[in-house]
Amino acid sequence: MRRTMAKASFHTALNLLVFALIGTSILAFTYSQTHERIAQSEEAEKLKLISQIVPTTMFDNDIIKDTLSIAPDSLLGTQDNTLAYRARLQNQPSAIVLQAIAPDGYSGKISLLVAIKANGEIAGVRVVAHKETPGLGDYIEIAKNDWIKIFDGASQVRYNDRDWKVKKDGGQFDYMAGATITPRAVVKAVYKALQYYAQHRDGLFAASPPQPQPNPAEKKS
Repeated sequence: MRRTMAKASFHTALNLLVFALIGTSILAFTYSQTHERIAQSEEAEKLKLISQIVPTTMFDNDIIKDTLSIAPDSLLGTQDNTLAYRARLQNQPSAIVLQAIAPDGYSGKISLLVAIKANGEIAGVRVVAHKETPGLGDYIEIAKNDWIKIFDGASQVRYNDRDWKVKKDGGQFDYMAGATITPRAVVKAVYKALQYYAQHRDGLFAASPPQPQPNPAEKKS
C-alpha cells in the first residue's frame, strides 16, 4: 500500500515538473518572440518624440546614429546605461536629447526625453512612459495635453534654483489642480537633467562618454 502511494506521489510530482517545464518553455519562447518587437516599437515611439522636440532645422547630421552611451547617473535618475542623441549643425553642437527618469511620480517612475540646446536652453521635453492615474497624471502626455510644453525655452539662466518647482511650492511651473505629485516629479527631473548637461556639456559632444559624478547631497548623507 505504501509503495503504491509512493509511486502515485512520484508520478504526480513528475507530471507537475513536466508541466512546469513546458510552461516555462512556452513563456521563454513567447518572450523571445515578442521582446524584440516590443523594444523596436518603443524605440520607434521614442524617435517620433525626438522629432517633435528637435526640429530638422537644428541639425544636418544623422541624429539617430550620432549617439553616446551614458553611464547611470543620479542627476538623470537612471540605473542603466542610456543613449543620448546628439544634434549638430555645420559640425557644431546644436542640441542633445537626454533620457531621464523621474523616480517619484504618484504611481512610480516617469521616463522622459529632455532636449537641450547647446546654449543650455530646453528645446522640449516629452514623456516616454509612465503609470500615473488616468485622467489626472496622464495630462503630462503631449497627445493629451500641452502642459509638457511649459518647459520650452526654460534654462538655468531664465529660472533660478527656487523657480524650479510647481507654483504650489513657490516655483514658476503650473500644475493641474488635484494632481501636484506628478508635475512636481517631472519639474524636478527636468531641472536635474539641465544640471547634468551643465556639468557634462563638453563631454557629451566629445567622442568618449562623460563619467558619472557623485551627487553632493549623497556625500553629505
